[in-house]
Amino acid sequence: MIGMRKRGGEMAGKGNYWNFSTGERIHIEDKGVLPGDRSQAYYSARPAVVLLAGPVLGLAYAAFLPFIGIAMLVSLISRKALGGVFGGAWKGASFSWKPSEAYLAGKKRKTRKTDEEKRTDEEKKQE
Repeated sequence: MIGMRKRGGEMAGKGNYWNFSTGERIHIEDKGVLPGDRSQAYYSARPAVVLLAGPVLGLAYAAFLPFIGIAMLVSLISRKALGGVFGGAWKGASFSWKPSEAYLAGKKRKTRKTDEEKRTDEEKKQE
C-alpha cells in the first residue's frame, strides 16, 4: 500500500480515507488535515475498490472455512488426548505456583478434621 497510507495530523488531498482500526471513514473535499495523532493510520482508496474487495474477502473466508474447522478439530482432539499426560507433568513441575494469583487473604488449605469432628460425623451417618 505504498502511497496510500497517511498518518493522523498529516495533510491529505481530495478523497476518501479509511481508518481500519476504528472503521472510520473521512471524506476530504479539497485539501485538509486528517484527524487524530501519528499513531492512527488512514488508507486512501476509491469506494469502488473497497466495494469490490468485500466479496473477494468473503470468498477467501468461505474457501478457507473448512480448513479452519479441520484445524480446530485436530487441536481439540490433541488437547484431549495429550492433555492428561502433559497436564500431569505440568502440575508436577509447577509446584502449584501461580504468579498471576495474589492470595492476599491467604491461600485456602484443606483442613484436617479432629478426632472429635470425625466421631460426630460418624454418629450423624449412623442415625
